[in-house]
Formats: sequence, structure tokens, C-alpha cells
Amino acid sequence: MSKSVSLHTLGCKLNYSETSTIAKQFEDKGYKVTDYGNPSDIFVLNTCSVTDNADKECRQIIRSVIRNNPATYVIVTGCYAQLQPGEIAKMEGVDLVLGANEKFKLFDYMDNFEKENVSCIDGIENHSHAKVIRKEVYELDEFVEAFSADTDSRTRAFLKIQDGCNYKCSFCTIPMARGKSRSQDITKVIENAKKIIDSGYKEIILTGVNTGDYDFQINISDEEVLKYKLIDVLYELDKLDISRIRISSIEPNLLTDEILDLYASSNKFCNHFHIPLQSGDSEILKSMRRRYNADFYENLIYKINDKIKDVGIGVDVIVGFPGETDTHFDNTYKFLNSLPISYLHVFSYSERKDTVAIELPDSVDVRKRKFRSQVLRNLSNKKKFDFYSKFIGTEQEVLFETVKDAGWIEGYTRNYIRVKTLFTPGAENSISKIKLITPDSVKPVVCELING
Repeated sequence: MSKSVSLHTLGCKLNYSETSTIAKQFEDKGYKVTDYGNPSDIFVLNTCSVTDNADKECRQIIRSVIRNNPATYVIVTGCYAQLQPGEIAKMEGVDLVLGANEKFKLFDYMDNFEKENVSCIDGIENHSHAKVIRKEVYELDEFVEAFSADTDSRTRAFLKIQDGCNYKCSFCTIPMARGKSRSQDITKVIENAKKIIDSGYKEIILTGVNTGDYDFQINISDEEVLKYKLIDVLYELDKLDISRIRISSIEPNLLTDEILDLYASSNKFCNHFHIPLQSGDSEILKSMRRRYNADFYENLIYKINDKIKDVGIGVDVIVGFPGETDTHFDNTYKFLNSLPISYLHVFSYSERKDTVAIELPDSVDVRKRKFRSQVLRNLSNKKKFDFYSKFIGTEQEVLFETVKDAGWIEGYTRNYIRVKTLFTPGAENSISKIKLITPDSVKPVVCELING
């Protein structure tokens, strides 16, 4: 009887694509992959460390897994494991901690997964219980390919094309967890995209730590070097037989006019962007070491709206950064409220070890951070409701995914409005014309199918 493994992911879509790759490795070795929460012989947790809450969630999940399935062999990997391996190794029930490079080489290091019976290679650090296999961040120079499905119904695939980051934002641990920026060979990107299409996916979403920083070069000779940027990847993808292409997230300073022009001219690129802002106050942006100011961001948002019809724009924002006064926050609120955007992802600032920001003065009270977060979440709901309302009664295209509770089927429009309708046979993994009926800022918008 084959052993079983369950996996769980914290954090971004890049992490999800990498977890899918790890799952495939287990499948290739004859393991049965079971849903998270079901009993299994092995449990793999792929962690995030963007916020303190991500760290807490990691610990809670491990405790829950051990409580419900004490015999399972627990493996923890991902960003939190790279940054704090010793801390995780001391957690009761954890058997193995893998760094960023090592999570894809699991079977190179291990030949069985038995509690208290761990086979390993030389050089593993000894802790109170768990074993740690981890390289230092300066040694993280490999690019490991990954892509995954968003759902079980082969609708959207997340394709990793870039890893690591060269930016030095004062609040961020990602460069310490994933190393310097590196990109996949453009020929491999297209090859994997073709595999995704052949598998039946309708949408490809490009992911990375800093996707817009894609940079790959081929040395033809001592004199000739071919250099490829994200726009070159997009041009090549545009030639393929795929219904939809989307960028998961892109830094504002990397969203070029050339990319916008391609989006505007091609019917394959979704009219949707997710563009981190972090603060609407230029003084705070400077303290964050961001590579733009509020004026630049504002001009970009209006340029996008001018060039691309009915575009949906999501925005990341951090509240409670050290030195953020009530005036700074008010500036951010007014700035966001004025922009033609469709939703916000709001984060409360978390003190992260070894970052520049942790040494900054004028820390913001945690209660005030929570209050500001809620204020912006309320604004996000308003923005989303206003954006959705503009399209009530209009016809849109939606890519339907899996059936949800009570016989509803859900999906996304091209501009990222989540919709639902009563299940119709054959609707899964189809791009269908719908009419939006009822606006909602929290739940999916009710829609009806348009025959023909």
C-alpha cells in the first residue's frame, strides 16, 4: 500500500505553484496526494513570512496537524523555513525543515519519512528534534520551474517565470528568504506554457517574486548577447493558442508603456492588473525605499485607465509603517479614494527581523494599525462595489471554475470580477457570456448565462 501525503500552502500564488510542483514529485514517486485536513503519512507545509500573522498561522497549522494526526511526518519549507529554521525545528511534531533551495530536492536528501528515523546527508544541522537542510541566502542562485492549477478543474494555471528580488524595500524579508532576482530561460517559459495549454487550461497567470523584473540573457558568442525582458515573454505568449493571459502582480515602475500597448492591442491579455502601492504618501514611500512616489503612481493609474477599457486594478497597501502619522494615513486614504481602482489588499505593518524598518523610530501602536486596516478594508469594499456596479446589466465573458456550495458555479470575468450562477452541465472550464445582475463587494456577483 502506497504512502499518502497532504500539502498546504501559506502566502502568495508563487508559493501555490511551487507546492504543486512538490506534490507532483511525490506523485511521481508513487505517493497518494490527499486533501489537506485528511489523515496522511506525510504532511508538507509551504510557508510564508511576509507578515507576523503568517508566522503565527504556520505554528497554528502544525499544532492542528499533530493534534489530529500525531503519527504524520511533518515537513516545513518555504520563506519562514529559510529565515527561521531553528525556530521551526524546535516546534513539537516537526521532523524536517527545508530551506528555499532544498524544497525541490526532497528526495535527494531523504529515502524514508519515518518519525525518529530520518535518513539524511552530511551537513544537516542538529536541533532538539527536527533536522534542518538549508543553504544560506547568498547561495540561492538556482531557478526551479513550477506551475500549478488554481482549482481541480483545469481552468487557471499559475506559471512561475521569476524568483528572488534585488529591491531593498525597508520592510521586506523576501530578498533574505529567496535570494537575488533570477529568471527562467524564455524557451522554457514558452515550453511550459505549451504544456499548460495542452493540459486544457484556459488561462495562464505569470507569477514571480518580482515578475516585472524578468531578465534573461543568452550568450550567442563573445560579442553577441540576446537579452529578454517581460515584454518579450508577453509577445511570445501572445502567439500561443491560449484564451487568457494575466500577470499576477507587477511593480508600478516596471509596468511599461510597451506592456500597456500590448495589453490594449491583444484580446488575450486580461484587462486587469495588480499593482502594489504600499502608501499613498510620498514621504512614507521614501522611508519604505520604494522606487516611485505618489505622483508617479497616480499618473500610471490614469494612463492605464485611458489605454485599457473597463480595466480592473488591485492595489496592495501597508498601514502602520514606522513614522506614519495620522496625516500620512489621511493622505493615503484620500489618495486611494480618488483613484480609479477596483479593490485593495490591506496589510498591517509587521516588524520583521533584520529589516531596515525595524530600526526606524516612531512605531505605530498596534491598535492604531488594526483600526487603519479596517478603515482601508471598508474603502476596498466601497471601491469594489462601485466598480462592480458599473457593469450590472452588461454582458461579460467569464471563465467558470469548479462548482461551489449549494449548486453554484463561480468564475472570473476578464477584469477580475468574481461571479456566480446556478450550475449548468458543461459550464466548468468554459468561457461563457454572462449578464451581471446583482452587485456585491464581498460575495461573488450573481449573473445569468446568455445562450448563444
